[in-house]
Amino acid sequence: MNRNHLLAGMMGMLASAAVASPATAHPTIIQPADTTSGSVSAAPADTTSGSVSAAATDSVGTMPDQTLNEVSVVRRKPGMMRMKGPLNGQFISQDELFKAACCNLGESFTTNPSVDVSYNDAATGAKQIKLLGLSGKYVQMLTENLPNFRGAAIPYSLGYVPGPWMKSIQVSKGNASVKNGYEAMTGQINVQYLQPEDDQAVHINLYGNTMSRIEANADGNIHLSKGLSTELLGHYEDNLKEHDSNNDGFMDDPQTRQFNLQNRWYGKSGNYIFHGGLALLDEKRESGQTNHSGMLDHQTDPIYRINLNTHRYEGYMKHAFILDPTHGTNIAWMTSASMHEMDATYGRKAYDVNEKNLYSQLMFETNVAHDHNIALGASFNHDYFGQTYLGQRMNEKENVIGGYAQYTYNLHDRLIAMAGLRVDHSSMYGTFVTPRFHVKWQVNDIWSLRASAGKGFRSVHALAESNYLMASGRQLVIDPLDQERAWNYGLSTALNIPMWGKVLKLNAEYYYTRFSRQTVIDYDSDPTQIHITNLDGKSYSHTFQVDATIDPFRGMTVTAAYRYNDVKTTYGGELLRQPLTNRYKGLLTASYKTPLGLWQFDATFALNGGGRLPKAYTTADGTPSWQETYPAYGQLNAQVTRWFRHFSVYVGGENLTNYKQKNPIIDAAHPWSTTFDPTLVWGPMTGAMGYVGIRYNI
Repeated sequence: MNRNHLLAGMMGMLASAAVASPATAHPTIIQPADTTSGSVSAAPADTTSGSVSAAATDSVGTMPDQTLNEVSVVRRKPGMMRMKGPLNGQFISQDELFKAACCNLGESFTTNPSVDVSYNDAATGAKQIKLLGLSGKYVQMLTENLPNFRGAAIPYSLGYVPGPWMKSIQVSKGNASVKNGYEAMTGQINVQYLQPEDDQAVHINLYGNTMSRIEANADGNIHLSKGLSTELLGHYEDNLKEHDSNNDGFMDDPQTRQFNLQNRWYGKSGNYIFHGGLALLDEKRESGQTNHSGMLDHQTDPIYRINLNTHRYEGYMKHAFILDPTHGTNIAWMTSASMHEMDATYGRKAYDVNEKNLYSQLMFETNVAHDHNIALGASFNHDYFGQTYLGQRMNEKENVIGGYAQYTYNLHDRLIAMAGLRVDHSSMYGTFVTPRFHVKWQVNDIWSLRASAGKGFRSVHALAESNYLMASGRQLVIDPLDQERAWNYGLSTALNIPMWGKVLKLNAEYYYTRFSRQTVIDYDSDPTQIHITNLDGKSYSHTFQVDATIDPFRGMTVTAAYRYNDVKTTYGGELLRQPLTNRYKGLLTASYKTPLGLWQFDATFALNGGGRLPKAYTTADGTPSWQETYPAYGQLNAQVTRWFRHFSVYVGGENLTNYKQKNPIIDAAHPWSTTFDPTLVWGPMTGAMGYVGIRYNI
């Protein structure tokens, strides 16, 4: 491939990087699979930065007219692929997402060994992800490389991104590039939506399950002219009936009704590219007691209910200018704004929040030489929280302005080193510096090594981001809180071992996260309180993971993984294992597609290791209110898909082992007492569930 072809490909990639594709706005973060694993990119790599657009196939439409001197057609294996550059992570394609129902982002990590998704509490249905053994609040959430879903959106944000809207997900571990800010402590999750400039099509997805949940999704785009296209995305879901399988008088799953709508635009004229859009979400979430049957205090107290009404509005725009294609020089400006309104009642407790966010970033990038890339940028972030809790008004506001510089050295894709530095000034916490470093060494064609080190910071808005804790009968106590700070260090190695005509892909990694300042949710010190306070002592996480993937025969892929977590925090002067955190996880996935591609069979078995529960209180008869630990448990998910010319039908089941946490709500018979607590959830709350759906393409 000659130099002209390479430069043309780089120019298309940079255009996508700046605007057109979320996976490419920051090319050192989102990359396609490592070519050593048997996957290739549809566009040439940027040999300077050592990275490639994860949606490189989309960049062809944004490139100027050119002559291609050669074309290589290589079979690309769909599914979950490893990133190529210095960051350790995975690119999850839509094909991988189709292996499960994936109704929303929270249900999209079923087959992923690195990311756990669990309930925060048994009453509101709030969920969180865990990466490297730590809470999802330490993972920076991005939508198309713009920070999103902060503050009050954190507990429920995994349900705000419909699965059929997603084109891909990129998961990176450890500290990420300084381009996206200072917040990523354990990693980043970036969601790329379907794009307006994709091939014109209309997609419809209908879904229903045995828990009386129905969903309808539709998306379509139209090319208004050669350089202008638009797209409309729609989503509706509803839980039609109440379910109480354990007869504790409380709903197993909240009744949620959600409307979600987006309109997105793409434009291109010469070397200028534009992306922009508007989004609207309306959600009503109801939970609590179903009736008074069996309730001991029903004669004096009303029924206990939880109601959350959420309205969310978003807008974004991205502008990119290709200044010098020869040196890959481009400048881009990205801006997003959101308003998140929630009116909530937890029994007799009322909480209202109006959260507003404005984010803007200016970026410049160039290849100063064949192997050297420099990226510079500046950003501004504004957060405002207007909150009312128990009749008390509280306002929080923070402005952060900062800049970064990042240098990448790439020696023929064999040695890639990336060093970045950010300096930011917060109106609440003053000036702070964020250094980060990543390196990858491709030892040979089958063996690669990665290492990373860096610091992360996070501003805490405890009441907004932990509002689900208000469902507990315990007293919620919040101290004045510091900015969180943590160092993260990582080592990983990947091997692609040829054996019997196949390739065995092995990966092993170790990450260590150490907090110098942290916000601690303390259940242990006082059984009548949930105390949110500053760390006083040590807090760290050690995570070790090994996984292996092989295609034993045509159409069949098997992955096995094991992860061990050692996560400890100081509570009341005592260093303890973090409660409600699994000590280990085992995962086995198998996927088979018939030779003609008409049938697909997928199954995933997860073994979730046990863990520690917070210290129990003593009941009136002298017995502890719950055990000190919870046991390991297994879950089995399976799905069968039948593919037709223009549509597919899928049937599946989740938690087919039918394992349930016996009493997810503590003292459910007395919801108005201080001993009532639905937040100590460690296992599934519902048993086996079946579902059926159809995907239709026009």
